[in-house]
Amino acid sequence: MRSGHRLGQLLGHRLGHRLGPRFGWLWGAYGTSALGTWLAFGAFPLIAIRVLHAGPAEVAALSSVGAAVGAAVAVPLGPWVEFRRKRPVLIAMDLVRFTALLTIPAAFALGALTFLQLLLVSVVVAAADITFRAASGAYLKTLLPAEDLLVANARFESTAWTTTIIGPPLGGAAIGLLGPVATVVADATSYLLSALGIRATGGHEPPPERPQVARMRAGDLLDGWRYVLADATLRPLFFNTALFNGLVMAAEPLLAVLMLGRLGFAPWQYGLAFAAPSIGGLLGSRLARPLAARFGQRQILVVTGTLRALWPVGLAFLGPGTGGLLLVMGVELGLIFCCGVFNPVYATYRLQRTATDRVTRTLSAWAVTTKASTALLTAVWGVLGALLGPRTAIGLAGLLLLATPLLLPRRATAQLPEPEPVPAPSRA
Repeated sequence: MRSGHRLGQLLGHRLGHRLGPRFGWLWGAYGTSALGTWLAFGAFPLIAIRVLHAGPAEVAALSSVGAAVGAAVAVPLGPWVEFRRKRPVLIAMDLVRFTALLTIPAAFALGALTFLQLLLVSVVVAAADITFRAASGAYLKTLLPAEDLLVANARFESTAWTTTIIGPPLGGAAIGLLGPVATVVADATSYLLSALGIRATGGHEPPPERPQVARMRAGDLLDGWRYVLADATLRPLFFNTALFNGLVMAAEPLLAVLMLGRLGFAPWQYGLAFAAPSIGGLLGSRLARPLAARFGQRQILVVTGTLRALWPVGLAFLGPGTGGLLLVMGVELGLIFCCGVFNPVYATYRLQRTATDRVTRTLSAWAVTTKASTALLTAVWGVLGALLGPRTAIGLAGLLLLATPLLLPRRATAQLPEPEPVPAPSRA
């Protein structure tokens, strides 16, 4: 126990800024699961393409249907989680993802793997992922004071890009040697380790106050959306996030089909094309806090939110060979650097402007909308890819992304104090 406490202290200390051992364990759990996710980067499309011989429309459907149904399943979970301790929820969601992912190698070993199973697993993982993200935001806000949230989010962002650098090349090598199913096993194991890390955070988490109502009603499911849409600064960020993420992710399956299929890139090259540029995200996340301190959070959101939209259209000019690989890496480097600065500032800004007793519902509504819009756009782009070709569809997504800066908050607002909890409405 003493060595574990010491490890938590080391993880909770960086560049002289101590966030404590409990955050250290949470940070370590996040890094473990993030590494597992990136080891399995592209595993589902690869399994669909190479094992089940799926085409572009089916690969797009794998992402879109799984995300859409998973988002629908997660809708009632936000209000339910709001009034429960968050740490047990985080552990449970990790264990759900661990169990669901393990069914894939089991079915593959038995020769019984089907496209339907891939869809069902993607649904379960998507719903658990939304719930985990919403609960983790609320847990982080209770774990740290408001002035430390940007430091914590910058560390998460830095860790995300570090694992992005390491994971895909290792995953690509593992896929080349052992096949894509092996990386799914690694991803599943990372969730188990994450659950153990979150359990090690310990400490006392007081139960949230429950509203004085007999049971949750249908209208309560919309509380998160009502809260976001009523806030003049959260609202444009909400729509910007949904559209930007949706268009970027809609092009990913088509890019995989183009690179791994028609252009003949090897899996390790595909992984390298996204891993090497992630150094930009690592650098951006390190700059996020000093830039926000100097120029203000809103200004950083507007500038980096605009710059990140300029890059993806370049993917329409992707060609074969070294030149094509360098093009992808250059586009991704610019995009990822801007996202590396934008993301922690955006995550902190959102947490600071959300009342404590609305965090889980708000983040859940945000994630559900983002997942649903991504699913819808991915499905549409799958059809466009089949009709127009992957390259044309990727270029169209890039052109539409140029309009997303119009949905960034333009009005300067004073830094708000921590919002007071919104009282639950009384009912007869």
